Amino acid sequence: MPPVSRLFDFIVIGGGSGGLACARRAASYGAKVALIEGSGRLGGTCVNVGCVPKKVMFNGASIMEAIEDAKHYGISVESRSFDWGALKTARDAYVKRLNGIYENNVIKDNVEYVDGMASFVSSTEVKVNDAVLKASHILIASGGHPVIPKVEGAEYGISSDGFFELEKQPKRVAVVGSGYIGIEIAGIFKALGSDVTVFTRTPHILRHHDSIIGDTMMGEMERMGIRFEHNSSVRGIKKHDGAEFPLELRWATAGSDTEHSGHYDCVLWAVGRAPNTAPLNLAAVPGIRLNKTGHIVADEYQNTGESGVYSLGDVFGKSELTPVAIAAGRRLADRLFGGPRFADSKLDYVNIPTVIFGHPTAGTVGLTEDQARKEYGADNVKVYQTRFTNMYNALTPYKPPTAMKLVVTGPEEKVVGLHLIGRGCDEILQGFGVAIKMGATKRDFDNCV
Repeated sequence: MPPVSRLFDFIVIGGGSGGLACARRAASYGAKVALIEGSGRLGGTCVNVGCVPKKVMFNGASIMEAIEDAKHYGISVESRSFDWGALKTARDAYVKRLNGIYENNVIKDNVEYVDGMASFVSSTEVKVNDAVLKASHILIASGGHPVIPKVEGAEYGISSDGFFELEKQPKRVAVVGSGYIGIEIAGIFKALGSDVTVFTRTPHILRHHDSIIGDTMMGEMERMGIRFEHNSSVRGIKKHDGAEFPLELRWATAGSDTEHSGHYDCVLWAVGRAPNTAPLNLAAVPGIRLNKTGHIVADEYQNTGESGVYSLGDVFGKSELTPVAIAAGRRLADRLFGGPRFADSKLDYVNIPTVIFGHPTAGTVGLTEDQARKEYGADNVKVYQTRFTNMYNALTPYKPPTAMKLVVTGPEEKVVGLHLIGRGCDEILQGFGVAIKMGATKRDFDNCV
């Protein structure tokens, strides 16, 4: 029996944050929309194995740190026991509620939710299960997934997805990778009581952020007791069944042929993410191109090389953040279905604030100092920096730093970058982001009391 053919105005592939936002906005204009998701649950990476459950774990870790500080404020806490399983159960129930809320919102907004994997038949047709869906507009918002390195025994490690599947807390953890995902998870593990070692290929961490963030973060993590294996290249994992720490991780250090090893009960790979394109049969759409990282190439309006086919979010690969995908999705729907007043609707990808939920938290918007000097010339860039102790730590014996850097350019000292690290920086960043987006200068900052 031939596949059933169904006609829509708009097909959205991917039920993550960007796809959901775009589908619902399009439906609000009266478009007939199909939303395809193959995982069996809506919300994408952020809701299921990313921002949301990560923030729950971060909050738990932060509470443990606050309990430690409580005694310096005259507060006696009888027990510091922690039940990983109880937190996981509560966290998973919360995520499941969110899945239901998303599904109810889709129904309420008259978006048809299609449970299945999408595969292109042509530039206007997508096959799902036993049906072929047709539309003149198709959005690819299929998200991404963690990369597992091609080393011996890699299957014995877990990814960031696997972090949320852990039923009990590991005692000794190796985190391989020093981008924001690895750094956030390492901090959570340590604050909750695990012994943690971070493996990084260079002398630094958070290399895509300004040095004030990476250097300060690493110093604070070392103070917490997190160890770093710098300039390391992981060779593989060997499993010893029955041992207390069954995973033997092997690595070499740059400049030496000597191989080192350590024993852990959890090895977590945090070496990057890749776009979800494999199941899509993109060969059926000749105009679509992939860049060297495998992301779908699209222009500033999210148009791919094939007319009527669009891409955004993690599969697009530019500023892979949930609020970015949501904003880009809504603007795309506005442009396609909102009428003439939205004809030029698109997301401005410049100066997007980004937060790292490390220990301590950090935030950044705009250019790093190095990027600014490269773009504007070293003589046209000036930097203002400050370090101080948050008053929260007035009574604690250790005084963790709060550090801030303002990067400005030109005689008017226009602010082109702001980098913050320390308690509360995650929550205060957005206000600065608005100012920088509006073209604020150093004088504007100074004029605000």
